[in-house]
Amino acid sequence: MGVRGELFTRQVILDNRSYFFNVKENRAGDVFLQVVESKNREGAEFDRHAIVVFADDMQQFCKGLEESLSFIDKDRKAKAKAKAERRLEKDAKYGPKKKILRSKDPDEPPEQIHTSPVKRTGRVHVVSKLPENQ
Repeated sequence: MGVRGELFTRQVILDNRSYFFNVKENRAGDVFLQVVESKNREGAEFDRHAIVVFADDMQQFCKGLEESLSFIDKDRKAKAKAKAERRLEKDAKYGPKKKILRSKDPDEPPEQIHTSPVKRTGRVHVVSKLPENQ
């Protein structure tokens, strides 16, 4: 057992946050899960927030977590389906979206990339017709 009653610890590092899943045991012998979110603030300070779930309540906690994850997954799929349907409706009404061409070498002159009369701006090249008198 660790200094602070830690039996097991797992750290998950994301962009500007870290999550710690700590399994601990208190002085009375009760085992619990402590979930800590640590977020880097400006400077050397951190925001830390923790929740504690005791072993007796773990089944109900996991059931609620699973239901929440299931809802998120269903909602994500429903939004993706609705977005695809909107895209199909838009394509049917206006035609397909224009293709974007990208150069692997940004320093390469446009004449060497494509020979077609294409208007290019920056690193992303949008295909469009140039006026015929140019």
